[in-house]
Amino acid sequence: MESTDKLTDTNAILAYLYETFPLCFIAEGETKPLKIGLFQDLAERLADDSKVSKTQLRVALRRYTSSWRYLKGVKAGAKRIDLDGNECAELEQEHIDHAILTLKESQDKAKAKRQALAPKKPAKKVAPKRAPAVKKERPAPVAAPVIKLVPAKLEDLKPKQRVNVKLGATPVPGVVTDINKEDVHVQLDTGLSIKVRAEHILL
Repeated sequence: MESTDKLTDTNAILAYLYETFPLCFIAEGETKPLKIGLFQDLAERLADDSKVSKTQLRVALRRYTSSWRYLKGVKAGAKRIDLDGNECAELEQEHIDHAILTLKESQDKAKAKRQALAPKKPAKKVAPKRAPAVKKERPAPVAAPVIKLVPAKLEDLKPKQRVNVKLGATPVPGVVTDINKEDVHVQLDTGLSIKVRAEHILL
């Protein structure tokens, strides 16, 4: 692929990030939590690069930070790193808790999907001389606490306010950094900085 060609596939963009910033984006094995606001650094560093757009970078970064590898790396004792792999901040406990909950929800969904797609085995005939197998009762899964969130109104929002942003099925926590007319700028706990309308914010 020539350097003038735009990368449109998320996996190709991630491969490019692994190659360009190997101390920050780790292709295999355990990852490290990224600096909050890393997207801005990334956009600035690649401003003159015609291969990727900001939109594609955002999608690739979201894919990277929502992977099981990354979520497992957001743990006690880990430190956030910048594009050059330098440690720059301690992890807050709420970010660790959010990563644990997100990982559990994602793994539960994947397990349910696998079970739904798995072919059903035909029932085995029990030999007449054998006693029927005793089924062990599995403990009921512990449900994650349900947090009731309501859509925000623009007039209720202010800078430095903790909010949740609707991104897919799970709201992502973050902090309001700026409000410009109807656009609200939010710094997500995952490190992304996004611009959304008030109706996409939950309180």
